[in-house]
Amino acid sequence: QVLLVESGGGLVQAGGSLRLSCFASGRTFSSDVMGWFRQAPGKEREFVAAIMWSAGRTNYADSVKGRFTISRDNAKNTLYLQMNSLKPEDTAVYYCALDKLARVISTTPSVYDYWGQGTQVTVSS
Repeated sequence: QVLLVESGGGLVQAGGSLRLSCFASGRTFSSDVMGWFRQAPGKEREFVAAIMWSAGRTNYADSVKGRFTISRDNAKNTLYLQMNSLKPEDTAVYYCALDKLARVISTTPSVYDYWGQGTQVTVSS
């Protein structure tokens, strides 16, 4: 059974940084895509960033390009999201997700097969 567990959320001032982690277990991820999505109150879940686990190819939402960096540690089965220059509009619950046996990086939430429970990120102005 695949299990995704996020951590690292919290409260930070605008301009600050946070690093989210997602520990993954239950399968070999070499053929998968893993990503980060976020959902603010009253809004739809939106794509943030994703990475092809084996190839390391990445994709970012325009709103976070240049500020966020996605990475993974194969040995630790852990996905990361380094978030710098945070803005109040980055406030949301952040979710880790897995698209198994993916050949391309999708930005559509419904494509992803497994989800973590989410971690709250709050950026104060």
